[in-house]
Amino acid sequence: MVAAGIISASLLHFFTPPHFIFWHNVFQRLYYIPIIYAAIYFGIRGGLAASLFAAVLYIPHIIRAWHPMPDYAMNQYAEIVLFFLVGSITGILADADRKHRKELEAATEETRKLYLELQNSFEQLKRADRLAAIGQLSAGLAHEIRNPLGSIDGAAQVLQQPETPEEVRKEFREVIRKETRRLNRLLTNLLDFARPRCPDFQPVDVGRTIDAVISLVSPTARQSGIQLRKQISRSVPPIECDNEQLKQVLLNLVMNAIQAMPDGGEIGVAAVEKYADIVIAVRDQGVGIPAEDVDKVFDPFFTTKGSGTGLGLSVAHQIVTQHGGVITVERNPDRGMTFSVAIPICHGRDN
Repeated sequence: MVAAGIISASLLHFFTPPHFIFWHNVFQRLYYIPIIYAAIYFGIRGGLAASLFAAVLYIPHIIRAWHPMPDYAMNQYAEIVLFFLVGSITGILADADRKHRKELEAATEETRKLYLELQNSFEQLKRADRLAAIGQLSAGLAHEIRNPLGSIDGAAQVLQQPETPEEVRKEFREVIRKETRRLNRLLTNLLDFARPRCPDFQPVDVGRTIDAVISLVSPTARQSGIQLRKQISRSVPPIECDNEQLKQVLLNLVMNAIQAMPDGGEIGVAAVEKYADIVIAVRDQGVGIPAEDVDKVFDPFFTTKGSGTGLGLSVAHQIVTQHGGVITVERNPDRGMTFSVAIPICHGRDN
């Protein structure tokens, strides 16, 4: 193709009478097309080879047609020099570009290999984490079950003794019922954690959900001398979520806040729109959580309370994650803790 282009330009030059200067100038420029093409696709060697070939075919034409006009002939020889300059510069640039592309391809391939290695390492870490989580879950479950079982066994032994007074029998029967309820609650929370229900996404008014939660916990809060305060921005739009699951999360957070405030105080429940999320914050004035335990609050069976399964916050974390959201906790500057739940306004958006 390069040779055909140069030969075509040369033939047009050769068979055009010398007095058609305009057309000779046009045909003279045609040589650059195959020269540039050769330089781009074959590098500097291709550009120089095409320039040399064009010069070999062009010089006889100069001698034949322009020999009687030395000044014009010199201009044509200078044009041949330009052939080599254009071919060389274009070839150098093409070679540099080709080298750069090869380096990019090599870097891309190296990055792909590193990515695959990272993915394999990540999968191994996830498997290791799952095994560790199963071990931790089993150990925590065994510990949580052992305590009520020990209480039930001790109460049963007391009840088996004929000389046990009726008042004591009544007390230990109540112990058995209490520990049985505790075991049932533990197993219920464990099932919620192990086999979470898929959310039923529907448009939900956050304000009404918070009102429902406050209504449920108000009697308990009043008995503890706690005031509940709701702060919701008027611009908060409805969100797509599972209303019952969101209510479960907020109920857990507010009840934890109440239990952390034995001396009373105020609990604030606020909701604001932030970017494409609705952030619901539950702020208490309780005893707080030690700094070294803050990172553990969402771990299964971890609890700072004397009673409880230690699964409530783990289930809440799982529910929020299923909604594409994030739940966080931080210590307040003065006292107490703030739990924040950020849930996307629209289900299914990229996070």
